[in-house]
Amino acid sequence: MRLSSLLALFRPALPLILGLSLGCSLSLLTVSWTQGDTDEPCGDGLVNGGLFAGNQGHNTKGGNGAGGENEDFQPHIVPYYRDPNKLHKKVFRTRYIHTELGIRERLLVGILTSRASLTTLAVAVNRTVAHYFHKTFFFTGVRSPKLPHGMQVVAHGDDRPVWLMYETVRYLHQHFGGDYDWFYLAQDDTYTQAERLSQLVSHLSAGQDLYLGRAEEFIGGDEHARYCHGGYGYLLSRSLLARLQPHLDTCRNDILSVRPDEWLGRCIIDSLGLSCVEVHQEMQYLYFELGKNADPEREDSAAFKNAFTVHPVQISNLSSLTPEGKGGATWPIGINSPFQPKTRFEVINWEYFTEEHIYSCIDGAPKCELRGADRADVSDVVEIAVERLNERYQPVLRFRKQRLLNGYRRFDPTRGMEYTLDLALEAFTQKGHSQVIAKRVGLLRPLSSIEIIPMPYVTEATRVQVILPVTAQEQDYVGNFLDMYVMNALDTHDNVLLTFLFIYEPFDAQRVSQNDVFAGIKSMIGEVEKRYADVKILWISVKTEVPSQVKLMDIISKKHPVDTLFFLASVWTEVNTDFLNRCRMNAISNWQVFFPIHFQEYSPAIVYRDQQPSVASSSAAESLKDGHFDRHVFEEACFYNADYMAARTKMAADILDNDEMLESMDVYEIFVRYSSLHVFRAVEPALVQKYVRRTCNPRFSEDIYHRCVLSNLEGLASRSHLAMALFEQEQANST
Repeated sequence: MRLSSLLALFRPALPLILGLSLGCSLSLLTVSWTQGDTDEPCGDGLVNGGLFAGNQGHNTKGGNGAGGENEDFQPHIVPYYRDPNKLHKKVFRTRYIHTELGIRERLLVGILTSRASLTTLAVAVNRTVAHYFHKTFFFTGVRSPKLPHGMQVVAHGDDRPVWLMYETVRYLHQHFGGDYDWFYLAQDDTYTQAERLSQLVSHLSAGQDLYLGRAEEFIGGDEHARYCHGGYGYLLSRSLLARLQPHLDTCRNDILSVRPDEWLGRCIIDSLGLSCVEVHQEMQYLYFELGKNADPEREDSAAFKNAFTVHPVQISNLSSLTPEGKGGATWPIGINSPFQPKTRFEVINWEYFTEEHIYSCIDGAPKCELRGADRADVSDVVEIAVERLNERYQPVLRFRKQRLLNGYRRFDPTRGMEYTLDLALEAFTQKGHSQVIAKRVGLLRPLSSIEIIPMPYVTEATRVQVILPVTAQEQDYVGNFLDMYVMNALDTHDNVLLTFLFIYEPFDAQRVSQNDVFAGIKSMIGEVEKRYADVKILWISVKTEVPSQVKLMDIISKKHPVDTLFFLASVWTEVNTDFLNRCRMNAISNWQVFFPIHFQEYSPAIVYRDQQPSVASSSAAESLKDGHFDRHVFEEACFYNADYMAARTKMAADILDNDEMLESMDVYEIFVRYSSLHVFRAVEPALVQKYVRRTCNPRFSEDIYHRCVLSNLEGLASRSHLAMALFEQEQANST
């Protein structure tokens, strides 16, 4: 057979993969053969069946490739030529490879629900099938006041059934028409066997118009026309949805029906001439109709066991059938049961609170004022509790809150925040009588579904500008800092720069020409620069009595570009590659700042006393033993210069007449109070500091001074180490 004849068989849009240019210059590996004329120079040769120049009209003889005159084809390679007279458009690549390859998800599920059943039947459907499908949407006319957690609800604004169907079909085509091959629509009183439905869809060809479900006759209509009953669900192909879209408005205006599924069926029949079918490509849509008083537990027929969908269903309390009985039912319905601890250490503690105070404080105090998110949380929970009580007991009783007697809450990672409230309520009867009663209620703020949230792109190649403020009292620790910096940054050729900020007191600044207190450090910097010829370590001198972190950053910020990534360090910081990479990843320009919590080793004089530390304990970076994460220190930070400048600009109005305000704040508070960025505060195991008793400057604000004192006290040793030291001291004194 001629090669041109073979090509003619594959001419209707069959893609071929070509490894090189044949007969004309091709820049794509995938080519679709098409019929008709073409303006390209090689088009006639392709249409006529000639792939290679000079081979037209020759036959290939021989059954197994032996003895033919043109057995061995010689490819004719034509160099790529771009016609300068033709306008060449820029090729835009898609963001995801599946988009460029035309790969679509298989199935999208849409559940038609209502305001009345959104929190009951729809929730049950979501818990039953949502985790089996890529996307599950719940379409309703009007939203409920409180939307269920973890569900994607679309409200169209109109409760009329036919309007809901019209808006749902239009929404699916507009938002997902090009992303899915099949669309499954069902009511919220339909039970769907998700795995069987997915298996059915996987065997259906997507490139055809199909309307598949339980076929029903129209009342008084054409006996050959059928629509798909909505109670048993039905499948719509992507191509059918695309063809139906232009006719939806006409169907909405011309077709009168009270049943949404019948309206859709009539629209498809009138517009496309397609009727609902139950069998396609030898695949049958299996369904089961559940009787009015039927018990699903007693159904044993093959039709029930093999059905894709069952209709109608309702919510029933089956807790009595469980081994735990009625008391074993989880509350609320559809939410995981409470976490059951296995040991005493797994018990989740409850926090006690009132409307004004909470008795579990971050700083360890026994009692603190309810503020911010905690206060809003308590207020919201109390308000919802009274609202739900009124919904349950009205019109017989109506409640009005007097005060919160007791409040308890705990966070269960498996289900959400749980609350127990004792409320003093004034109860009113229908006749106007009232009485104050006490009522205990339990509430749960459930966790929603886990979703990926978009984050800006970051890279580990960003240059980090390390800023090291040094006072005269801290210069003894600079040698160790430089040694670690040389080993972990310079020797590894990391993209890091270092700038020293020498803080002179006024007296030392006047004598700098005779006796520079930082001469030793400057000499060490010189030695490093001699050792590494391509390295330049900058230093800046500042004179001040109060080395405010904000004032120092103001000086540094003006000397660097706005896109500089700062790492504000301390003389006790040990710079290493792991932390620098996390600094780059966690500090995101115009999005997030990073304040790591370093690991502080305990005092070896108390922890080890007369003993030598073990090998495992001496490497705290690996084992993190004999120390703690110091949550009182906020000196180390990673942020971009542009973000700092933006926060300082917002702060400028507050310090016009109060320059002392700069001395009472640190960079952390600047970002918290004057920036909308996310403040990322987390423990950092790669930042390990040796024990040191810091000098707390009383010129700073009371809050900063207090945190410094607490850091020194808690950094001495653990309670067990302190107890053992006191015990040994008492033993020694008694003898």
